Amino acid sequence: MTQLLDERDFEILFAIAECETASNEEVHEATGIPKSTVHYRIQSMRENGVIKNDLFELDREGIGLKITVISEVWAEFEEGYHETVGRKLSDIEGVNQVYFTMGDTDFIVISRLTSRDMVERLVSEYESIDEIRRTSSKFAISVIKENVDIGILRDYDEETLHSGLGLTE
Repeated sequence: MTQLLDERDFEILFAIAECETASNEEVHEATGIPKSTVHYRIQSMRENGVIKNDLFELDREGIGLKITVISEVWAEFEEGYHETVGRKLSDIEGVNQVYFTMGDTDFIVISRLTSRDMVERLVSEYESIDEIRRTSSKFAISVIKENVDIGILRDYDEETLHSGLGLTE
């Protein structure tokens, strides 16, 4: 980033978050900042990497991802294992987030899945990774807070989601 943000930039960013849009008109209405200034500031923040992309939020259940599984993973320690095991975990269909952690647990893995069958496949995939010693997985009962963007779709085969919605036989 080549420039520091000022109060006006933050006012615009907070208005975007509150209004859930980067529309110059809506940000102007929320802040009173002239539309041309809003446009210029947003463009400048994009060019400087402060605003990375335009996000589209998804209703996970609406696309068939009704089950959230949070897994703790313990792996065999060896040089570079966090990269090797982390990559293998990341490659499993339905895995959205992989965190290498400090403490007793080596990795935290968050997966959004369509069915119990997909949960079973997830566990089987864990078992197929030689470096994994043990896992402990939990179903999330309800969502308290979650941010989801359209990029989550890169973690699935289109057919899997179609199947989860009952769109294929």
